[in-house]
Amino acid sequence: MIQTIKDKIELSENSLLKIGIMGGTFDPVHYGHLVTAEAVREKFTLDQVIFVPVGNPPHKIGQKVTDKKDRYAMTLLATATNPYFDVSREEIDRKGYTYTIDTIISFQKRFEGKAQFYFITGADALNQILTWKHTEQLFKMCEFIAVTRPGYRPDDLFQDIEYLRANFESKIHFMDVPAFEISSTDIRKRVEGNISIKYLLPESIEAYIYKHGLYSGKRPAGSEESHG
Repeated sequence: MIQTIKDKIELSENSLLKIGIMGGTFDPVHYGHLVTAEAVREKFTLDQVIFVPVGNPPHKIGQKVTDKKDRYAMTLLATATNPYFDVSREEIDRKGYTYTIDTIISFQKRFEGKAQFYFITGADALNQILTWKHTEQLFKMCEFIAVTRPGYRPDDLFQDIEYLRANFESKIHFMDVPAFEISSTDIRKRVEGNISIKYLLPESIEAYIYKHGLYSGKRPAGSEESHG
């Protein structure tokens, strides 16, 4: 029987829980996200991976993002069968812009200081990390796991990472995941172009997309319009 996180918090007197935080738009969530989360969980022996659909991120200003209730619902459906996965409403319920530093601070309180956090992100995102809110503080609060597809080794990116490691004492790990090549952008374009998305994401998510008319511009009668 798998212990709940609440049970583990109560039992973790002398050791920290290892919690992965997987932030993202999840528009839609797909097998790339799921395979990545499970591969990271296994390699780094994480106790749990928490998916955090973004709320109102400042870097998405001007971009159309599917309604948060749909993105949250799809993420719940996609992770339901994995007892090590959880989904948080932390960012979609927060008013105003949502920042990673605020999310990590909130999780620290939730886990009562008994967890070590690992923020899972695409390696490309690390190019912009110095533009994030309170980056230096963030490096002290969690480790980063940068995920790339096999063979992806741009020299400039790795130079940036070495700079971050040297100047901020940041802990950044790398991991190759083949399924990371699946793209939410490509899935949205496929739906819009009436091209199959089968086997790119769970069947429950495929059904949700078509039932609610996401990405095709054809919302079912009586349903609310998505907005960013």
